[in-house]
Amino acid sequence: MTELLKTWLSHGPSSQQLISFNHHDIVIGSAFTGQVAALHQALSEHKATRWLLACDSSDLFAVGLCAGLLAGKQLILPGNTQAGTLSELTHEFDGILSDTCLCEGKVFLPLKKELHLSDATWPHGEKLGELILFTSGSSGQPKAITKTIDQLDAEVSVLEQTFAAHLPQCSVISTVSHQHIYGLLFKILWPLAASRPFLSDLVEYPETLTYYTNLFPNLCLISSPAQLSRLPEALENQPQYRSPSLVFSSGGPLSHQAAIDIAHCYGKPPIEVFGSTETGGIAYRRQSIENQPWRAFSSHQIKQDEHDGALLLKSPYLDSADWLKCDDKISITSAGEFVLQGRLDRIVKIEEKRICLVQMEALLERHPLVSQAALLVLKQPRVQLGAAIVLSELGQQMLADEGKLSVNNLLKTHLLTQFERVTLPRRWRYPETLTINTQGKRLYQELKELFRHD
Repeated sequence: MTELLKTWLSHGPSSQQLISFNHHDIVIGSAFTGQVAALHQALSEHKATRWLLACDSSDLFAVGLCAGLLAGKQLILPGNTQAGTLSELTHEFDGILSDTCLCEGKVFLPLKKELHLSDATWPHGEKLGELILFTSGSSGQPKAITKTIDQLDAEVSVLEQTFAAHLPQCSVISTVSHQHIYGLLFKILWPLAASRPFLSDLVEYPETLTYYTNLFPNLCLISSPAQLSRLPEALENQPQYRSPSLVFSSGGPLSHQAAIDIAHCYGKPPIEVFGSTETGGIAYRRQSIENQPWRAFSSHQIKQDEHDGALLLKSPYLDSADWLKCDDKISITSAGEFVLQGRLDRIVKIEEKRICLVQMEALLERHPLVSQAALLVLKQPRVQLGAAIVLSELGQQMLADEGKLSVNNLLKTHLLTQFERVTLPRRWRYPETLTINTQGKRLYQELKELFRHD
């Protein structure tokens, strides 16, 4: 397996490599090297080894990423910069790399384009650092996932081997954040290592996507099922004169109808990648039929657990050569191919963001208005969370005095300390009691009944 990322990190970009761009600026290799060298020098002067890295601009994020790794630092990537999230992680880092000071009491090195060394050479890293991402664990507490350069290099190399033939001289744009493993790999690490420039901004509107699609003859779009499902309507469900050369989707399965609609507008359905923060990419598919099976990457081995049907995985992206048991239930359709049969835990995807229902319920139950909280995923009219809340005496009094909307808004504000707004429950119920059996089945049926009618 070629060491694509490690080779690039050891030598750095050529002086003329186009690193990133947006509608008013470009960054080439020489400027990028000067920025990385300046930050690397500053990091090398600090004894702190654990640095939180967070920045909306992908080019500045890449500077922090490369400088931190080459300085042998441990880089902490929070999924978001909500105050509650940073508070929970505060003991995990000693310094901050960002374009804004996110919290007091920590060493802060700013990410700014003005900070660069003229005529600098690419820093040499004797021992490369590592990344730590946080995802929702089954206990409800954030779970640290360590990614070494060897693991990331293995994945970047496999992605290039698998998909490079579809990416002729492509530039990369993304509607997903680089703070999560999917965006980190597909928008930052893989493009850097393969000399494909990336858009430094996040694409938030269909008009912006159309602007860049018309501007570039070859474009790779990194997106998610929620965003792609809404895109055909924004494109008026019409075939486009200019289309991306390739569209990637990850974060959850894309519906067959959405895949058909994207194919109608762009000529081809997206390539979906299935995986997680822990495992990296596991398999991929391009839907031509409903419930299209997933094909495992050629570097992986898969099988089905004979007891509960769980996916068992061996992968070069993992730090162990043993079989890893995943929380996804599968059925094997042929050698290296499988169909997903649902989750075996209480981790769910809302708007492609991984949410631990245990964690959200625990946060709700810490509020003085709440006695008990139960959440479930509602499938209609679209995927969203429903919250059934048994109120405390204080909560019951507020409900009587100020009404349901006031209680809803107060609990949503409480949840925003740790969760992003798009993941919050959209429907709220306030029953007098919640009956739970050991399997939770009766609770689930009762909860469904609560949300049967608006």
